[in-house]
Amino acid sequence: MVKARIVEKYFWVWAKVIIPTAKKAGHKIAYIDLFAGPGRYKDGSKSTPIKVLETAIADPDMQNMLKTLFNDANSEHTNSLQEAIDAIPGINNLKYKPQVISYEVGENIVNTFSQLNLVPTLFFVDPWGYKGLSLKLINSVVKNWGCDCIFFFNYNRINMGLGNTAVEEHINALFEKTRADKLREQLKALKAEERELTIVEAICEALQELGGKYVLPFRFKYENGKRTSHHLIFVSKHFKGYEIMKEIMAKESSEQNQGVPSFEYNPATVIQPLLFEFYRPLDELEQMLLNEFANKTITMQEIYMQHNVGRSYISKNYKTALINLEAQGKITADRPADKRPKRKGEITFADSVKVTFPPKP
Repeated sequence: MVKARIVEKYFWVWAKVIIPTAKKAGHKIAYIDLFAGPGRYKDGSKSTPIKVLETAIADPDMQNMLKTLFNDANSEHTNSLQEAIDAIPGINNLKYKPQVISYEVGENIVNTFSQLNLVPTLFFVDPWGYKGLSLKLINSVVKNWGCDCIFFFNYNRINMGLGNTAVEEHINALFEKTRADKLREQLKALKAEERELTIVEAICEALQELGGKYVLPFRFKYENGKRTSHHLIFVSKHFKGYEIMKEIMAKESSEQNQGVPSFEYNPATVIQPLLFEFYRPLDELEQMLLNEFANKTITMQEIYMQHNVGRSYISKNYKTALINLEAQGKITADRPADKRPKRKGEITFADSVKVTFPPKP
């Protein structure tokens, strides 16, 4: 499953980045799954909690530093998960025994997380629908250093819920009431595709306003490729987490356009500016760089850091664009192409290379 693979990959890299700093501070690190499900899926494959624990068992630092908490309101799921955990080879090598609990996710858990000064924690929130998923919950778990959240956004159920007064309370908790009311009004005049873009845009904006500075959505379609099944949304207050997740999602994308990953995002329009930026191809990147960095001298790394947030481009796209612009004589580099090393016969563009852009014509 792509969803599980994205979470597993991010957990590994996130832990490796966090551990050296956490060690100096005498901290532990943690992984918390609030809707953990059973230990195995119906097809017999391992669930994300099992894979995370197996990853930790295989790494000496994680063995000694990782605390895990797995929650599910369904006691059948927690019983099944506990059995699967107990059966993992080497599970007793973990310093901290995994905790498996069964609580309904709601205000009590939000209040608990809000009051805690959390150790660096990766949260995975994967509800079947939307009950328990709220902006307050996400904000409560990403407020401390090193804390990131990946959550499952069930677009179809949320789309239906926006027009259903019976679940109004849950939808208001997800978007907050003022935004939810505004969204309900907006959606009345929109077609199906525009509805999806508007709803995902709304949740991304809401998360950013609460301080989740870096928000990255990844869309999953049904097998026929015509309709969206759900989105996986990543939230972090730190650029490094955003950068890591972007590279992971890029590699898991089913398509690339001129080397720019699709992220399976919605084909967006200018009506939704945040999402629209994810669909601009590489040839447009070159013109954007000429416009935005006109009359400046700046390194490749600085260009990437200043420009990539909220756009689908990854580091190698910027390097390709700069190599193209240099070949066209539109920019100059302090280390020209013929003075830079080649890799597999191709020109490289190191992060430290300084680029001078011409003034706007």
